[in-house]
Amino acid sequence: MTINYIKRATRPLNETDVGVRKTVTELLDQLENGREAEAISLATKFDGWEGPIEVTAEEIANAASQLDLSVREDIEYAHRHILRFAEAQMASLTEFEIEVEPGLRAGQRNVPVDVAGCYVPAGRFAHIASALMSVTTAKAAGVGQVVVTSPARHDRGGVHPAILYAAKVAGADRVLGLGGIQGIGALAFGLFTGLEADMIVGPGNSFVAEAKRQLFGRVGIDVIAGPTESMIAADHTADPVMVATDLIGQAEHGPDSPVWLVTTSPELAQATDELCKRHAEDLPDPARASAVAAWRDYGEIILVDSNEEAAAVCDDYAPEHLQVLAQDLDWWRGRLRNYGSLFLGPNTNVTFGDKTSGPNHILPTGRAARYTGGLNSLKFVKQLTWQELSAEAGAKESPVAARVSRLEGMEGHARSADLRGPQA
Repeated sequence: MTINYIKRATRPLNETDVGVRKTVTELLDQLENGREAEAISLATKFDGWEGPIEVTAEEIANAASQLDLSVREDIEYAHRHILRFAEAQMASLTEFEIEVEPGLRAGQRNVPVDVAGCYVPAGRFAHIASALMSVTTAKAAGVGQVVVTSPARHDRGGVHPAILYAAKVAGADRVLGLGGIQGIGALAFGLFTGLEADMIVGPGNSFVAEAKRQLFGRVGIDVIAGPTESMIAADHTADPVMVATDLIGQAEHGPDSPVWLVTTSPELAQATDELCKRHAEDLPDPARASAVAAWRDYGEIILVDSNEEAAAVCDDYAPEHLQVLAQDLDWWRGRLRNYGSLFLGPNTNVTFGDKTSGPNHILPTGRAARYTGGLNSLKFVKQLTWQELSAEAGAKESPVAARVSRLEGMEGHARSADLRGPQA
Protein backbone atom coordinates (compact mmCIF):
# COMPACT_ATOMS: atom_id res chain seq x y z
CA MET A 1 0.00 0.00 0.00
CA THR A 2 1.36 3.40 -1.02
CA ILE A 3 0.78 6.11 1.58
CA ASN A 4 2.06 9.66 1.28
CA TYR A 5 1.63 11.95 4.27
CA ILE A 6 1.08 15.50 3.07
CA LYS A 7 0.81 16.44 6.74
CA ARG A 8 1.63 14.02 9.57
CA ALA A 9 1.25 14.16 13.33
CA THR A 10 1.47 11.97 16.39
CA ARG A 11 -1.73 10.35 17.60
CA PRO A 12 -2.88 11.08 21.16
CA LEU A 13 -2.99 7.86 23.16
CA ASN A 14 -5.70 6.86 25.61
CA GLU A 15 -3.11 6.69 28.35
CA THR A 16 -3.61 8.34 31.69
CA ASP A 17 -1.10 10.79 33.07
CA VAL A 18 0.47 9.46 36.27
CA GLY A 19 -0.61 12.57 38.16
CA VAL A 20 -4.21 12.22 36.97
CA ARG A 21 -4.25 8.54 37.95
CA LYS A 22 -2.94 9.31 41.44
CA THR A 23 -5.40 12.17 41.99
CA VAL A 24 -8.37 10.04 40.89
CA THR A 25 -7.36 7.14 43.13
CA GLU A 26 -7.01 9.42 46.15
CA LEU A 27 -10.27 11.30 45.58
CA LEU A 28 -12.33 8.18 44.91
CA ASP A 29 -11.02 6.72 48.16
CA GLN A 30 -11.90 9.93 49.99
CA LEU A 31 -15.39 9.94 48.46
CA GLU A 32 -16.09 6.34 49.37
CA ASN A 33 -15.04 6.94 52.97
CA GLY A 34 -16.21 10.53 53.42
CA ARG A 35 -19.44 10.05 51.45
CA GLU A 36 -21.74 13.08 51.03
CA ALA A 37 -19.65 15.42 53.18
CA GLU A 38 -16.59 14.80 51.00
CA ALA A 39 -18.59 15.29 47.78
CA ILE A 40 -19.88 18.63 49.08
CA SER A 41 -16.33 19.67 49.97
CA LEU A 42 -15.04 18.76 46.50
CA ALA A 43 -17.92 20.58 44.79
CA THR A 44 -16.93 23.73 46.70
CA LYS A 45 -13.23 23.25 45.96
CA PHE A 46 -13.43 22.51 42.23
CA ASP A 47 -16.65 24.22 41.07
CA GLY A 48 -17.20 26.86 43.72
CA TRP A 49 -20.66 25.42 44.41
CA GLU A 50 -21.96 25.69 47.97
CA GLY A 51 -25.65 25.13 47.33
CA PRO A 52 -27.73 21.95 47.60
CA ILE A 53 -26.38 19.00 45.61
CA GLU A 54 -29.59 17.29 44.53
CA VAL A 55 -31.76 19.31 42.16
CA THR A 56 -35.40 19.34 43.24
CA ALA A 57 -38.29 18.39 40.98
CA GLU A 58 -39.50 21.98 41.19
CA GLU A 59 -36.13 23.33 40.05
CA ILE A 60 -36.07 20.89 37.15
CA ALA A 61 -39.59 21.94 36.13
CA ASN A 62 -38.67 25.64 36.40
CA ALA A 63 -35.66 25.18 34.10
CA ALA A 64 -38.03 25.33 31.12
CA SER A 65 -38.99 28.90 31.95
CA GLN A 66 -35.35 29.98 31.68
CA LEU A 67 -35.10 28.79 28.08
CA ASP A 68 -36.47 30.29 24.89
CA LEU A 69 -39.24 28.32 23.21
CA SER A 70 -36.96 27.66 20.25
CA VAL A 71 -34.36 26.05 22.55
CA ARG A 72 -36.98 23.79 24.12
CA GLU A 73 -38.30 22.81 20.71
CA ASP A 74 -34.79 21.98 19.47
CA ILE A 75 -34.16 19.77 22.50
CA GLU A 76 -37.47 17.98 21.95
CA TYR A 77 -36.69 17.54 18.23
CA ALA A 78 -33.34 15.91 18.96
CA HIS A 79 -34.90 13.74 21.67
CA ARG A 80 -37.48 12.33 19.23
CA HIS A 81 -34.73 11.20 16.86
CA ILE A 82 -32.53 9.72 19.58
CA LEU A 83 -35.48 7.89 21.15
CA ARG A 84 -36.65 6.42 17.85
CA PHE A 85 -33.20 5.08 17.08
CA ALA A 86 -32.68 3.68 20.60
CA GLU A 87 -36.08 1.98 20.52
CA ALA A 88 -35.22 0.40 17.16
CA GLN A 89 -31.98 -0.91 18.67
CA MET A 90 -33.92 -2.50 21.51
CA ALA A 91 -36.33 -4.10 19.05
CA SER A 92 -33.35 -5.75 17.32
CA LEU A 93 -32.55 -7.71 20.49
CA THR A 94 -35.01 -10.53 21.06
CA GLU A 95 -35.58 -13.11 23.75
CA PHE A 96 -35.69 -16.72 22.59
CA GLU A 97 -36.10 -20.31 23.66
CA ILE A 98 -34.77 -23.35 21.78
CA GLU A 99 -34.71 -27.10 22.27
CA VAL A 100 -31.01 -27.99 22.02
CA GLU A 101 -31.80 -31.72 22.32
CA PRO A 102 -35.08 -33.46 23.09
CA GLY A 103 -35.86 -32.49 26.67
CA LEU A 104 -33.06 -29.90 26.92
CA ARG A 105 -34.52 -26.41 26.69
CA ALA A 106 -32.42 -23.26 26.86
CA GLY A 107 -33.10 -19.60 26.30
CA GLN A 108 -32.20 -15.97 26.72
CA ARG A 109 -33.87 -13.20 28.71
CA ASN A 110 -33.09 -9.53 28.19
CA VAL A 111 -33.06 -7.69 31.51
CA PRO A 112 -32.13 -4.00 31.88
CA VAL A 113 -29.88 -2.89 34.71
CA ASP A 114 -31.61 -1.36 37.71
CA VAL A 115 -29.69 1.93 37.98
CA ALA A 116 -27.83 3.92 35.33
CA GLY A 117 -25.64 6.90 36.09
CA CYS A 118 -25.27 9.50 33.34
CA TYR A 119 -22.46 12.04 33.53
CA VAL A 120 -23.09 15.25 31.56
CA PRO A 121 -20.13 17.65 31.16
CA ALA A 122 -20.73 21.37 31.51
CA GLY A 123 -17.38 23.08 31.72
CA ARG A 124 -16.44 25.08 28.64
CA PHE A 125 -19.59 23.85 26.91
CA ALA A 126 -22.95 22.75 28.29
CA HIS A 127 -23.31 19.31 26.69
CA ILE A 128 -27.06 19.31 26.16
CA ALA A 129 -26.83 16.55 23.55
CA SER A 130 -24.93 14.29 25.96
CA ALA A 131 -27.80 14.48 28.42
CA LEU A 132 -30.19 13.41 25.67
CA MET A 133 -27.91 10.69 24.31
CA SER A 134 -27.28 9.01 27.64
CA VAL A 135 -30.60 9.37 29.47
CA THR A 136 -32.83 8.68 26.47
CA THR A 137 -30.89 5.53 25.60
CA ALA A 138 -31.05 4.21 29.17
CA LYS A 139 -34.79 4.83 29.39
CA ALA A 140 -35.40 3.19 26.00
CA ALA A 141 -33.63 0.13 27.39
CA GLY A 142 -36.05 0.01 30.31
CA VAL A 143 -33.69 1.12 33.09
CA GLY A 144 -35.73 1.74 36.23
CA GLN A 145 -33.71 4.58 37.78
CA VAL A 146 -31.55 7.03 35.85
CA VAL A 147 -29.41 9.44 37.87
CA VAL A 148 -27.79 12.40 36.11
CA THR A 149 -24.82 14.28 37.50
CA SER A 150 -23.55 17.54 36.00
CA PRO A 151 -21.50 20.41 37.47
CA ALA A 152 -23.42 23.04 39.41
CA ARG A 153 -22.00 26.56 39.29
CA HIS A 154 -23.03 29.85 40.87
CA ASP A 155 -22.75 31.81 37.61
CA ARG A 156 -25.73 29.86 36.25
CA GLY A 157 -27.56 29.19 39.49
CA GLY A 158 -26.71 25.52 39.70
CA VAL A 159 -26.88 22.91 36.94
CA HIS A 160 -27.25 24.47 33.48
CA PRO A 161 -30.99 24.93 32.79
CA ALA A 162 -30.73 23.47 29.28
CA ILE A 163 -29.17 20.30 30.73
CA LEU A 164 -31.95 20.13 33.32
CA TYR A 165 -34.60 20.48 30.62
CA ALA A 166 -32.93 17.88 28.40
CA ALA A 167 -32.67 15.48 31.35
CA LYS A 168 -36.36 15.97 32.12
CA VAL A 169 -37.45 15.45 28.49
CA ALA A 170 -35.30 12.31 28.28
CA GLY A 171 -36.81 10.86 31.48
CA ALA A 172 -34.13 11.26 34.19
CA ASP A 173 -35.30 10.32 37.68
CA ARG A 174 -32.75 12.23 39.79
CA VAL A 175 -30.23 15.01 39.06
CA LEU A 176 -27.15 15.90 41.11
CA GLY A 177 -25.10 19.06 40.76
CA LEU A 178 -21.68 17.44 40.84
CA GLY A 179 -18.91 17.48 38.25
CA GLY A 180 -15.65 15.65 37.73
CA ILE A 181 -14.42 12.83 39.95
CA GLN A 182 -16.94 13.69 42.65
CA GLY A 183 -19.76 13.28 40.13
CA ILE A 184 -18.56 9.87 38.97
CA GLY A 185 -17.89 8.77 42.55
CA ALA A 186 -21.36 9.87 43.64
CA LEU A 187 -22.91 7.70 40.93
CA ALA A 188 -20.82 4.66 41.83
CA PHE A 189 -21.25 4.95 45.60
CA GLY A 190 -24.91 6.00 45.60
CA LEU A 191 -24.25 9.33 47.30
CA PHE A 192 -27.26 11.59 47.99
CA THR A 193 -29.67 9.13 46.32
CA GLY A 194 -28.92 5.76 47.88
CA LEU A 195 -28.85 4.40 44.33
CA GLU A 196 -25.53 2.77 43.42
CA ALA A 197 -25.16 2.79 39.65
CA ASP A 198 -24.88 -0.51 37.82
CA MET A 199 -23.70 1.37 34.69
CA ILE A 200 -21.98 4.74 34.40
CA VAL A 201 -21.97 6.40 30.99
CA GLY A 202 -21.14 9.73 29.42
CA PRO A 203 -18.14 11.72 28.17
CA GLY A 204 -15.85 13.90 30.26
CA ASN A 205 -12.33 15.19 30.77
CA SER A 206 -9.27 13.09 31.61
CA PHE A 207 -10.25 12.91 35.30
CA VAL A 208 -13.73 11.66 34.46
CA ALA A 209 -12.35 9.08 32.02
CA GLU A 210 -9.83 7.84 34.59
CA ALA A 211 -12.48 7.63 37.32
CA LYS A 212 -14.57 5.43 35.03
CA ARG A 213 -11.53 3.33 34.20
CA GLN A 214 -10.72 2.74 37.87
CA LEU A 215 -14.33 1.91 38.76
CA PHE A 216 -14.84 -0.49 35.83
CA GLY A 217 -15.55 -3.94 37.16
CA ARG A 218 -17.26 -2.55 40.21
CA VAL A 219 -19.67 -0.90 37.78
CA GLY A 220 -20.17 -1.23 34.06
CA ILE A 221 -19.16 1.63 31.77
CA ASP A 222 -19.78 2.61 28.15
CA VAL A 223 -16.31 3.54 26.86
CA ILE A 224 -13.14 5.14 28.22
CA ALA A 225 -13.08 8.17 26.01
CA GLY A 226 -9.98 10.07 24.99
CA PRO A 227 -9.88 13.26 22.92
CA THR A 228 -12.59 13.52 20.28
CA GLU A 229 -11.34 12.47 16.84
CA SER A 230 -12.69 12.67 13.31
CA MET A 231 -11.59 11.33 9.92
CA ILE A 232 -12.78 12.15 6.40
CA ALA A 233 -12.31 9.79 3.45
CA ALA A 234 -12.68 11.73 0.21
CA ASP A 235 -12.10 11.48 -3.52
CA HIS A 236 -11.80 14.06 -6.32
CA THR A 237 -15.54 14.86 -6.16
CA ALA A 238 -15.30 16.32 -2.65
CA ASP A 239 -15.52 20.07 -2.11
CA PRO A 240 -12.31 21.21 -0.35
CA VAL A 241 -14.19 23.98 1.45
CA MET A 242 -16.61 21.40 2.87
CA VAL A 243 -13.76 19.08 3.84
CA ALA A 244 -11.85 21.85 5.63
CA THR A 245 -14.99 23.20 7.33
CA ASP A 246 -15.95 19.77 8.64
CA LEU A 247 -12.45 18.93 9.86
CA ILE A 248 -12.00 22.22 11.69
CA GLY A 249 -15.54 21.99 13.03
CA GLN A 250 -14.40 18.91 14.96
CA ALA A 251 -11.00 20.34 15.87
CA GLU A 252 -12.70 22.98 18.03
CA HIS A 253 -13.48 20.27 20.63
CA GLY A 254 -10.05 20.82 22.13
CA PRO A 255 -6.36 21.40 21.40
CA ASP A 256 -5.68 17.65 21.48
CA SER A 257 -8.56 16.59 19.19
CA PRO A 258 -7.07 14.95 16.08
CA VAL A 259 -8.68 15.37 12.66
CA TRP A 260 -7.55 13.38 9.64
CA LEU A 261 -8.14 13.40 5.88
CA VAL A 262 -7.38 10.42 3.69
CA THR A 263 -7.87 11.05 -0.02
CA THR A 264 -7.07 9.78 -3.49
CA SER A 265 -6.90 13.35 -4.84
CA PRO A 266 -3.61 15.31 -4.70
CA GLU A 267 -5.50 18.49 -5.56
CA LEU A 268 -7.93 18.01 -2.67
CA ALA A 269 -5.07 17.26 -0.29
CA GLN A 270 -3.25 20.46 -1.20
CA ALA A 271 -6.34 22.67 -1.08
CA THR A 272 -7.46 21.23 2.26
CA ASP A 273 -4.05 21.85 3.83
CA GLU A 274 -4.25 25.52 2.92
CA LEU A 275 -7.92 25.96 3.85
CA CYS A 276 -7.76 24.27 7.25
CA LYS A 277 -5.26 26.79 8.58
CA ARG A 278 -7.45 29.64 7.36
CA HIS A 279 -10.68 28.15 8.72
CA ALA A 280 -9.16 27.51 12.14
CA GLU A 281 -7.90 31.08 12.43
CA ASP A 282 -11.30 32.38 11.36
CA LEU A 283 -13.20 30.84 14.29
CA PRO A 284 -14.12 33.02 17.27
CA ASP A 285 -12.37 32.40 20.59
CA PRO A 286 -12.22 30.12 22.51
CA ALA A 287 -12.90 27.74 19.61
CA ARG A 288 -10.14 29.36 17.54
CA ALA A 289 -7.37 28.53 20.02
CA SER A 290 -8.47 24.90 20.26
CA ALA A 291 -8.86 24.43 16.51
CA VAL A 292 -5.55 26.10 15.63
CA ALA A 293 -3.65 23.93 18.10
CA ALA A 294 -5.49 20.74 17.15
CA TRP A 295 -4.84 21.20 13.44
CA ARG A 296 -1.23 22.26 13.96
CA ASP A 297 -0.32 19.42 16.34
CA TYR A 298 -2.69 16.58 15.43
CA GLY A 299 -4.07 17.25 11.96
CA GLU A 300 -3.11 14.84 9.18
CA ILE A 301 -3.57 14.62 5.42
CA ILE A 302 -2.91 11.21 3.88
CA LEU A 303 -2.68 10.66 0.14
CA VAL A 304 -3.30 7.15 -1.26
CA ASP A 305 -3.70 5.62 -4.71
CA SER A 306 -7.10 3.92 -4.43
CA ASN A 307 -10.36 3.73 -2.51
CA GLU A 308 -9.33 0.34 -1.16
CA GLU A 309 -6.15 1.84 0.28
CA ALA A 310 -8.15 4.72 1.75
CA ALA A 311 -10.54 2.26 3.39
CA ALA A 312 -7.61 0.29 4.80
CA VAL A 313 -6.21 3.48 6.35
CA CYS A 314 -9.62 4.23 7.89
CA ASP A 315 -9.83 0.75 9.38
CA ASP A 316 -6.32 1.08 10.79
CA TYR A 317 -7.07 4.44 12.44
CA ALA A 318 -10.50 3.19 13.65
CA PRO A 319 -11.71 6.76 14.18
CA GLU A 320 -14.48 7.84 16.50
CA HIS A 321 -16.23 9.68 13.64
CA LEU A 322 -15.74 8.67 10.00
CA GLN A 323 -17.15 10.83 7.22
CA VAL A 324 -17.18 9.78 3.55
CA LEU A 325 -17.24 12.44 0.83
CA ALA A 326 -16.81 10.26 -2.23
CA GLN A 327 -18.63 8.43 -4.99
CA ASP A 328 -20.22 4.99 -4.52
CA LEU A 329 -21.35 5.39 -0.94
CA ASP A 330 -22.80 1.87 -0.87
CA TRP A 331 -19.32 0.47 -1.50
CA TRP A 332 -17.87 2.47 1.40
CA ARG A 333 -20.67 1.47 3.76
CA GLY A 334 -20.13 -2.19 2.96
CA ARG A 335 -16.32 -2.06 3.03
CA LEU A 336 -15.54 -0.02 6.15
CA ARG A 337 -15.32 -1.98 9.41
CA ASN A 338 -13.69 0.05 12.18
CA TYR A 339 -15.35 3.29 13.29
CA GLY A 340 -17.54 4.69 16.04
CA SER A 341 -20.16 6.16 13.72
CA LEU A 342 -20.25 6.59 9.94
CA PHE A 343 -21.44 9.68 8.06
CA LEU A 344 -22.13 9.15 4.38
CA GLY A 345 -22.25 11.80 1.67
CA PRO A 346 -22.13 15.60 1.42
CA ASN A 347 -25.57 16.09 2.99
CA THR A 348 -24.42 14.36 6.19
CA ASN A 349 -21.89 15.54 8.73
CA VAL A 350 -20.60 14.79 12.21
CA THR A 351 -22.41 17.77 13.72
CA PHE A 352 -25.74 16.13 12.90
CA GLY A 353 -24.62 12.96 14.67
CA ASP A 354 -23.23 14.93 17.61
CA LYS A 355 -26.48 16.79 18.19
CA THR A 356 -29.70 15.69 16.56
CA SER A 357 -29.85 12.91 13.95
CA GLY A 358 -30.42 9.96 16.30
CA PRO A 359 -27.51 7.46 16.50
CA ASN A 360 -25.60 7.92 19.75
CA HIS A 361 -22.65 10.31 19.92
CA ILE A 362 -20.92 8.67 22.91
CA LEU A 363 -18.37 6.72 20.87
CA PRO A 364 -15.05 4.84 21.16
CA THR A 365 -11.77 6.71 20.65
CA GLY A 366 -8.10 5.75 20.56
CA ARG A 367 -8.69 2.86 18.10
CA ALA A 368 -11.16 1.19 20.47
CA ALA A 369 -13.58 1.02 17.51
CA ARG A 370 -11.58 -2.05 16.44
CA TYR A 371 -13.42 -4.02 19.15
CA THR A 372 -16.43 -2.05 20.33
CA GLY A 373 -19.19 0.25 19.20
CA GLY A 374 -20.49 3.29 21.02
CA LEU A 375 -23.20 3.72 23.61
CA ASN A 376 -26.50 2.11 22.63
CA SER A 377 -29.61 0.83 24.33
CA LEU A 378 -28.22 -2.72 24.39
CA LYS A 379 -25.37 -1.58 26.69
CA PHE A 380 -27.90 -1.24 29.49
CA VAL A 381 -29.37 -4.72 28.95
CA LYS A 382 -28.05 -8.01 30.29
CA GLN A 383 -28.55 -11.08 28.11
CA LEU A 384 -29.33 -13.71 30.76
CA THR A 385 -29.37 -17.35 29.70
CA TRP A 386 -31.35 -20.18 31.29
CA GLN A 387 -31.65 -23.94 30.83
CA GLU A 388 -33.96 -26.73 31.95
CA LEU A 389 -33.54 -30.48 31.37
CA SER A 390 -36.03 -33.30 31.62
CA ALA A 391 -34.99 -36.49 33.50
CA GLU A 392 -34.28 -38.19 30.20
CA ALA A 393 -32.18 -35.28 28.90
CA GLY A 394 -30.30 -35.10 32.20
CA ALA A 395 -29.50 -38.80 32.03
CA LYS A 396 -28.12 -38.31 28.51
CA GLU A 397 -26.09 -35.23 29.46
CA SER A 398 -24.68 -36.76 32.66
CA PRO A 399 -22.01 -39.20 31.41
CA VAL A 400 -20.60 -36.75 28.84
CA ALA A 401 -20.38 -33.89 31.33
CA ALA A 402 -18.85 -36.22 33.94
CA ARG A 403 -16.20 -37.50 31.53
CA VAL A 404 -15.23 -33.96 30.49
CA SER A 405 -15.06 -32.93 34.14
CA ARG A 406 -12.75 -35.82 35.07
CA LEU A 407 -10.59 -35.12 32.03
CA GLU A 408 -10.14 -31.61 33.45
CA GLY A 409 -9.39 -32.98 36.92
CA MET A 410 -12.64 -31.67 38.44
CA GLU A 411 -14.01 -34.64 40.38
CA GLY A 412 -16.55 -32.55 42.28
CA HIS A 413 -18.15 -31.47 39.01
CA ALA A 414 -18.16 -35.06 37.80
CA ARG A 415 -19.96 -36.34 40.87
CA SER A 416 -22.59 -33.63 40.52
CA ALA A 417 -23.15 -34.81 36.93
CA ASP A 418 -23.23 -38.48 38.06
CA LEU A 419 -26.19 -37.76 40.35
CA ARG A 420 -28.31 -37.06 37.24
CA GLY A 421 -27.02 -40.07 35.34
CA PRO A 422 -28.84 -43.18 34.15
CA GLN A 423 -27.75 -45.15 37.22
CA ALA A 424 -28.96 -42.52 39.70
